[in-house]
Amino acid sequence: MTTEAVVDETMWDGSLHASTLGTFMNRPRVAAKAAALREAGAQVAFLGFPWDGTCISRTGTNFGAKGLREASEQFLLYNASTGMDLSQHFRIVDCGDVAIVPGNSIATQARAEQTVAELLAADVIPVIGGGDHSITIGPARAFAKKYARCGMIHFDTHLDTATDVGGETLNHCCPIARAVDAGFHPDNIVTIGPSGWMNPRSELAYVKEKGIHLFTLEDVWALGVEEIAKRAVAFASRNVDAVYLTVDIDVMDAAYAPGTGVPTPCGMTPREIIGIISRLSAAPIKAIDLAEVSPPWDPSGITSRLGMRILLEALAAAAGGHRTLA
Repeated sequence: MTTEAVVDETMWDGSLHASTLGTFMNRPRVAAKAAALREAGAQVAFLGFPWDGTCISRTGTNFGAKGLREASEQFLLYNASTGMDLSQHFRIVDCGDVAIVPGNSIATQARAEQTVAELLAADVIPVIGGGDHSITIGPARAFAKKYARCGMIHFDTHLDTATDVGGETLNHCCPIARAVDAGFHPDNIVTIGPSGWMNPRSELAYVKEKGIHLFTLEDVWALGVEEIAKRAVAFASRNVDAVYLTVDIDVMDAAYAPGTGVPTPCGMTPREIIGIISRLSAAPIKAIDLAEVSPPWDPSGITSRLGMRILLEALAAAAGGHRTLA
């Protein structure tokens, strides 16, 4: 008499790096079209945005989505510490990459907006991996059209409120200003983690003039992760239907995220950012992006792995998960 083996659905299948599909979390590839996503029953879709056309510092973020997909091979959708199993909350797919137009920010952002609009039309949560931080611009435009009342939580070592850089309005120093232009109300925008030594006076003036809620790196230290998260949820979620979460990996201390265009000395620690994001479950998070991962500057891959951990924590928050760190 033989007994059928019990299969652990949360376990890795096969040999890492050798037998995977090369997609985000080894999920199936589905076309970035609303009809195809509905047919597949998709609820979350990873979308690469391999663009570094506006970098003012070190380039290489066009390899960010590839680095995140490769790093995802190390992770599971199940968290043994918290009991969160993302596969029980979401059907996750990979929609490939935005079809960028090299050297053309206007056309590229238009394509990104159109692609993300397809995902949102199918009520799918986009998880966008890139790419310099201008990758937020096109998706945020689509998001504001889908959700007329929307908020944003923004982690970054920079304020990113430049109105332009040398006349270029789609620069990666401009995504928060462009989000305001798209329809995000400044009173529902929260920026967390900027370093005082890495932001110009004009961008701080924009934050103050518009009324964007700012929690500097020093505020994170002084208030702690629980209070920062509580305030971020309250401000971003007030009278809105959906919240867009955008994370620039350069908010992290360079010891943990060397693979980025502007490595930050004395930035946030992984425990701080995970402590905050894991407490955002009360916010109606309906889109997530992770920007500025630049694998060529980090042969060890620790930046991409940290980026993956951040994305999984963000998805757990979107699923209503919560954890308390010691």
